[in-house]
Amino acid sequence: MTIAFRAALLASIALPAVPALAQNVEVEASTEAATAAAAVEEQEAANSGNTIIVTAQKVEQLAQDVPITISAVTGERIEELGVTDLDELSNYIPGLNIQEQSANNPGVVIRGITSDSGSAQQGPRVTLYYNGVDISRSRGSYQAIYDLERVEVIKGPQATLFGTASAVGAISLVSARPREGLSGELRGGYGNFIQTLLGGNINDGNGTIAGRIAFEWRTRDGYVENLAENQEEDLYAQDQLGIRASVRYTPPADFTLDVIGTFDQQRNGGTPFISGRFPAFAGAPGGPANAFVDANLGGSPYSAQHLGDDQLGLNREVYDLNVTAEYALADDWTFTTVNGYRQFDSAEVFDADGSAAPFLEFAEIAEGWQISHEGRFTYAGSKLRASAGWNLFIEDGRQNVPFSTEEGTYLQCLTSLFGAPLISGIPCVGDDGSVPAAAVTGLATGGLISAIPYTSVFENQGRNEAYSIFGDLTWFATDALELTAGIRLLDEYRQSGFFADVPNSVLSGAPLIPGQIDTRGQTFTSDDAFQAVLPRFNALYRISDDVNVFATLSKGRRSPIVQLGARRDTDGTAIANRLDVPEETVWNYEGGIKLASGPISGALGVYYQVYDGFQVSLAQLDADGNPTGGFVTESAGKASNLEVEAEVAIDVADWLQLFGNVGYIDGGIDEDDAFSPQFSGARFRLQPEWQAAGGFTIDYESGNGTRFFATPSVTHRSQIFFEVPNNPLISQGPVTLVNARAGISFADDRYEIAGFIRNAFDEEYLLDAGNTGGAFGIPTFIPAEPQLFGIQLAVRFGD
Repeated sequence: MTIAFRAALLASIALPAVPALAQNVEVEASTEAATAAAAVEEQEAANSGNTIIVTAQKVEQLAQDVPITISAVTGERIEELGVTDLDELSNYIPGLNIQEQSANNPGVVIRGITSDSGSAQQGPRVTLYYNGVDISRSRGSYQAIYDLERVEVIKGPQATLFGTASAVGAISLVSARPREGLSGELRGGYGNFIQTLLGGNINDGNGTIAGRIAFEWRTRDGYVENLAENQEEDLYAQDQLGIRASVRYTPPADFTLDVIGTFDQQRNGGTPFISGRFPAFAGAPGGPANAFVDANLGGSPYSAQHLGDDQLGLNREVYDLNVTAEYALADDWTFTTVNGYRQFDSAEVFDADGSAAPFLEFAEIAEGWQISHEGRFTYAGSKLRASAGWNLFIEDGRQNVPFSTEEGTYLQCLTSLFGAPLISGIPCVGDDGSVPAAAVTGLATGGLISAIPYTSVFENQGRNEAYSIFGDLTWFATDALELTAGIRLLDEYRQSGFFADVPNSVLSGAPLIPGQIDTRGQTFTSDDAFQAVLPRFNALYRISDDVNVFATLSKGRRSPIVQLGARRDTDGTAIANRLDVPEETVWNYEGGIKLASGPISGALGVYYQVYDGFQVSLAQLDADGNPTGGFVTESAGKASNLEVEAEVAIDVADWLQLFGNVGYIDGGIDEDDAFSPQFSGARFRLQPEWQAAGGFTIDYESGNGTRFFATPSVTHRSQIFFEVPNNPLISQGPVTLVNARAGISFADDRYEIAGFIRNAFDEEYLLDAGNTGGAFGIPTFIPAEPQLFGIQLAVRFGD
């Protein structure tokens, strides 16, 4: 693709905003944003996947009629389940697993393939869409799920529909749109660990203009006590605020304009990295490897100066603006434009060694912005359905990682790990959680100096520009058979930057972290351009009005990585070290059956995926095989993935619905001892072999405007590995959780009181393991959420 093509796409941003058709009954597997207030009641009545209307192929269709595997959840269903975050919601969707180590570091897994890299130089595998705009950059992707219209999970490569990041699938969050009339809700809650909730919305409007403001403020004490006296909060304390303002403008009947602004803020406590080697306190039950005890993470005495904050935790802010418009050009033609700007700024301080020692203290400062624009024409005729358009996406970001330690403590702790301590007889951390290694600097200098603060920093930078044109065409060959073909042509420019400030140690005369190279004030940069052709082919056959079968062939791609660092030249000077990682491609072969007949709705799908150049992240080693504390991405060669997944919902009565789903995945890196012996046969990170959920919903009207509701559920996940190559010690066995939400409403839903419980039997399990400490040979473990329960009250008014 040419420079002229790029310029034309950039110029298209200046197209006048054209209003949009109203469409509120859809679950948008595309970027359709407009919603009709008249269809709200119909949408809210449809809580089972195949009965929800979607626009995956740019027109309204029942999910049953779309030849793509889609799991759709309405905002009403999210509330019924008592779900408050995307990681909880993922337990109810087969093939989806979301791990939120923090709001700054979510791991999104679709069909066993993870997208969680924080490097500004790497592209994601999973597209997250927020009101039609790509927000996939991991440090800026976390989004609270209050006042949502729906969440959709579209599985398999969807490049023609969702762009280049959707190598394995896409997740789309669609917020509630303004509607006619005056209405509102105020919700409050309280629970254990001093959970507090205050949220709600207010909506007002007429047939021409309507507005809506929604907000949610959640706080909670940390569920892991931190024994360190210098830390004010326990670990995993929560304090987050979200505010969203929406305006809908519909002057005539054939167009609509939506403008949505969102602000999200987190002031959360530190992540509980619990050491697998060092005890937190005397007599810690189960020894230092027990992650389910109090922690002793004191950070560094120099954290305020070197890391920007003396308290462990996350400070993060996200600003998002979306402008979506659609115009009905004729009876069968529409034009849609979706435009977005997103900016994030986060700073997280964490204790990577998981002990009281000021050994491995880090911060991550991640900043970035992105703009996106899409324009497309859609045609919906009697024999043909088509859409075509263009897209541009530009992002610029950086990941800055400061490191702080005390030299004698660091050298003693590090050398002790390899069995050759700097001074024998002095442990890094004592059995009582104390830090004997803190005396090493004084001993090494003969008492001249008691402590030597040390700090270094490295930063990776990335700029990505993606320009593409796309098109989809569906031919209705017969009344029963539909054939679809689509393609996206991509032109991509990627630029990477790197610098490091790594002073030599006073005691050792060398950088403390092996392999770190001081760029001596230079910022190295390198860039490259790439092109790709990404097709998809689909077929749908209607066996009857109630049963459809489908088949899909599609190609996905994760962008090549211009991986830039630094190395020593032959004369010892620092020079740029570019280690490119080729693109990762996947071919997806899929088939399935969808059913929506009377009270039963369900789907069964089978897919097989073949990867080439599968990208993995692993701890970086120096020339002697010692860990450097960093991570590097490499190609592990070929990989494959086979899954069977099924969903069902049964309306037993008008007040009782049963639901369940199950997914089985047999996937991993192919056995190839010649190309990648360290990865050969390994399962993918965070990929369970089995995942299942089930439960029932009672919604019983007892008369006089009173309604009783309850949704108990059970979720199950088999063993997962946290790293590739797999290590049984860095894994989590099967986990089964019981959750429930129940309550009663009065005065025709004007007032509501509900109780909830998550992890009802207080199951102890790991959220993650290995982490940054693992890159130094001392893995840490993060305990997952314990039993949480509480009560919520709601008051509603208006239509």
